[in-house]
Amino acid sequence: QVQLVESGGGLVQAGGSLRLSCAASGSILSISAMSWYRQAPGKQRELVAAITSGGSTNYADSVKGRFSISRENAKNTGYLQMNSLKPDDTAVYSCNVRAVVYVGPTYRAGDYWGQGTQVTVSS
Repeated sequence: QVQLVESGGGLVQAGGSLRLSCAASGSILSISAMSWYRQAPGKQRELVAAITSGGSTNYADSVKGRFSISRENAKNTGYLQMNSLKPDDTAVYSCNVRAVVYVGPTYRAGDYWGQGTQVTVSS
């Protein structure tokens, strides 16, 4: 139905930058929101940033002023620009998409996840 492919993770030094991408494909009618979550070892998964189809954004307090989420609706692709990275940002980052998809002759609304990409920030 829907496939999500994340890219852009890697190893960077504190203060560096990374740009994550999330490309959605499949029988998609519309995407209402794209979000980025992260999960560090031993911790709960947390919402990092989200953006709606209309462009409204939301950020976790810990990343405000450092991260920026955006999307290209025509490409069903979202991005997370991460600047001034800190060791505490180290986690697996996953893309989540809320979408309406084609299922046979009708539609279905649901949420979909990518497999995640590792971000490691060293000091």
